[in-house]
Amino acid sequence: MTSIQDIHESVQVGEGSQLGSFCVIEKDVQIGKACQIGHHVVIHQGSRIGDNIRIDAHSVIGKSPMRAARSIFQKSEDLPPTQIGNGCMIGAQVVIYEGCDLGSHCLVADGAAVRENVQIGEYTIIGRLVTVENYSKIGKKCKLETGCYITAYSTLGDYCFIAPRVTTTNDNFLGRTEERFKHFKGVTVKTGGRIGANATILPGKTIGEDAVVGAASVVTKDVPDKTVVVGVPAREYGQTPEEQLLENQDWD
Repeated sequence: MTSIQDIHESVQVGEGSQLGSFCVIEKDVQIGKACQIGHHVVIHQGSRIGDNIRIDAHSVIGKSPMRAARSIFQKSEDLPPTQIGNGCMIGAQVVIYEGCDLGSHCLVADGAAVRENVQIGEYTIIGRLVTVENYSKIGKKCKLETGCYITAYSTLGDYCFIAPRVTTTNDNFLGRTEERFKHFKGVTVKTGGRIGANATILPGKTIGEDAVVGAASVVTKDVPDKTVVVGVPAREYGQTPEEQLLENQDWD
């Protein structure tokens, strides 16, 4: 197979790392030891790739954000280089933006997108076609399953579980009136919070520690710690079963 690459002369590649065909690696990129970089991967200027990392075909690392003429995010800022921690696995056709920081041993599955200024803790799984919007923070050992949407300015604690097709929101005014900018806020899911498939969480709401949101629920109020809510709108159903609390798991 013909191997054609565009690698800037300043790029540093660690011992045992392999680059696929048609890769583009820009200025001042650092790639650690024993990495596997797939075909047609683009790594933008200054990105830091740790050791033992796999990046599959057609993924983009360190992409600069685009701003539409009507976007609320118009402020230009100097973003730090994207950093991918040791042992991470990045699937095919993933886009990870500039200013992201992925902890060690994360998995970002095929087709996912992680916007600028996002922090993701170690051992967290970002599933297929998941979108994590800008200025969000996700803790360690979380699991975000296929197709869920984490809106901008959201915070997820450690050990959170977000089921497929969960939708979080940050604008109660649906894009109308200047008043909305006073209330623009993402969601908070505290340590061990779990949200069932197809649930919707309204802007600024907090899911408490070890709380559970049932599938297809619409959360319009904060959910207390260790509480189960279900329905539209979501109402208290009971308490999180004792055997399901984080304190009763044998995880490391």
